[in-house]
Amino acid sequence: MNELTRRTAFQLAAAGAAGTVTAGGVAGAATAAAKRKDVTTFVFVTGSNGVATGDSELSLRGHRTVGVSLPGHGPEEQLHRAYQAPQDLAKLAALPSPMAGVTLDDYVEATVDVVRRVSRYGPVILVGGSLGGSTITKAADEVPDLIDRLVYVGAYCCTKLSSPAAYLETPEGRTSLGSAILPGVVGDPRVLRAIRINWRTNDKKFLDAAKAAFMAEGTDGEFLAMLNSSLPDESLQVSSADARGRKDAWGRVRRVYVRQTLDRVIPPALQDRMIREADEATPENRFKVFTVEGPHAPTPRTYRQITEILDRLAK
Repeated sequence: MNELTRRTAFQLAAAGAAGTVTAGGVAGAATAAAKRKDVTTFVFVTGSNGVATGDSELSLRGHRTVGVSLPGHGPEEQLHRAYQAPQDLAKLAALPSPMAGVTLDDYVEATVDVVRRVSRYGPVILVGGSLGGSTITKAADEVPDLIDRLVYVGAYCCTKLSSPAAYLETPEGRTSLGSAILPGVVGDPRVLRAIRINWRTNDKKFLDAAKAAFMAEGTDGEFLAMLNSSLPDESLQVSSADARGRKDAWGRVRRVYVRQTLDRVIPPALQDRMIREADEATPENRFKVFTVEGPHAPTPRTYRQITEILDRLAK
């Protein structure tokens, strides 16, 4: 967008310098600006341990995409030599965490800032995966009029219960394999005030359990690529924070849920429960539901299906 704005300004300045700013030239610039206003921006909020990313395929299809840089989620903040091979696990366990004390409110503030900035240029579709569902719900409470749609991709949507942690205690949530990460914990979360996972371990038992939980259908290469792009530290507070949306704010934003039928971290039964409870809370504004056959961490094949869904939402 900035490049397009600069280009238009340069064109107008050049025409003015030549003394030939015609009505057609001004109208052409206005038309280009109007077209930019029609372009949808997808704002992506990552789940646990993720980094800010957009979607290059959506960009190629003419949309704008941007990932929210959540507090403490910069790789430059989290990656240390102690995390490299050969690892110094004792040092890694003691390093201060940039996620110490980071809250859901902090995530929401960062997300709302991005939404405010991009909403000037056209419709905004706010997308959250996994734990990112909590963030997009509360962001919608803050700026409901700036968000065209909310999209939950295998994500938490809290209504009757307050938090993702509470939903994992339900009969539908107790089958989750998310606890597979616990053997990978490094350091004392109470001291770090964060949860630190050693994703770069070569411990076979941990890797097999994590793959079964997050991406059983992926190849080893796809799974390891996902692990090695994950940050070690995550907030200790966000998963238990109250993430319920207000009916008069979140409740009036159009919303979409992308169900993942092979999800073993947020099982399909739990996804369905959250969809049902949200619809009961706002029966006049129910979820539009899509289903993909994929695991919690989408494989490239599954993500192509998700991209197709997102593309259609912008049309």
